[in-house]
Amino acid sequence: MLRYFTQEQRQKLEAACVGLAGAGGLGSNAAMMLARCGVGRLVLVDGDSVEPSNLNRQHYFPRHVGRPKVEALAEQLCELAPALRVEAHRLWLDVENIPPLLDKAQFWLECLDDAALKAHFTSAALMSGRSVISASGMGGFGGFAMGRRVMRSSGGLLCVVGDFRSDVAKAPPLAPRVVQCAAMQADAALELILTENIQPLL
Repeated sequence: MLRYFTQEQRQKLEAACVGLAGAGGLGSNAAMMLARCGVGRLVLVDGDSVEPSNLNRQHYFPRHVGRPKVEALAEQLCELAPALRVEAHRLWLDVENIPPLLDKAQFWLECLDDAALKAHFTSAALMSGRSVISASGMGGFGGFAMGRRVMRSSGGLLCVVGDFRSDVAKAPPLAPRVVQCAAMQADAALELILTENIQPLL
């Protein structure tokens, strides 16, 4: 990392605490990318366990099947970056437990599957003053070009990445576009940490 970031940038990355709501295709891949870039602390929240069907796009391996996602992901993250501090919460997010979790991180990557829960989490985070980096549209292969949209509210900043059109209910979630979306979330997180702002791409 000494080659790629200034001392000031490294200090910002080491001091940063990023929350990930969901440790599936988006969350697991984005978390690994943030760890590779020197982010100092990650908060992982997910109630699910690794299933064989997850292996086509999520950062898990056959040896992880049956284990809690946050546990398997935390293990990989600490193996990659031993100095990284990982706080793992194995729980399903709901209306009641979201508010007390939000203060655990400076800002959040919304990496959830359920549309209603995605909307509720994002709304709650923004109302609490936390910025959110979300994703919408990553199904299938080829297809629509991906972009980034940024909206500022009185509470926090909302950044949404993806193609904004494809639906995984109609186009299956495959590794190339899911990981692309996760990379865009991680990239936006770096921009927010290092510049305290995110510029829209569309």
